[in-house]
This record gives sequence, C-alpha cells and structure tokens, in this order.
Amino acid sequence: MMGKYPVLKPREVITILEKLGFEEVRQKGSHKQFRHIDGRCTTVSLHKGRDISPILLRQIAKDIGLTIEAFLKYI
Repeated sequence: MMGKYPVLKPREVITILEKLGFEEVRQKGSHKQFRHIDGRCTTVSLHKGRDISPILLRQIAKDIGLTIEAFLKYI
C-alpha cells in the first residue's frame, strides 16, 4: 500500500494547496500553515532535504476534507 501513492516535495504540496484556494497564514520554524476562506486548514513541514511521505500526504488531504486520490488529481 505504501507504494501506491507518490512521495512529493513540500513545494509540490504547497502548489496543490494554492490551486485549491489555500493561502499561507503563518510559519513557525519549518512548518507553514495554510487556510482556506471556508475555514479548512492544514500544516506542511518544510524540513530541508525531506520529502512529504504518503502517510503525511494522507493526513494533509484528510485535514482539508479530500481523499488522497482527489488531492493528487491537482498535481
């Protein structure tokens, strides 16, 4: 199951969130928080040299009310 979903760079995840209408509201250390006008929000970690794992990707999609499949359609 782990091979089913891609490993994305944090910048790729942020690009998808921006396409979905999310805006960065604040950053604390290496974590950026994004919020949608309807109130949904999520956090993306920006650790140097580290990608976003499928497990974290699934959590980000869940945070914003999408399935991981629906989220990945915006790549």
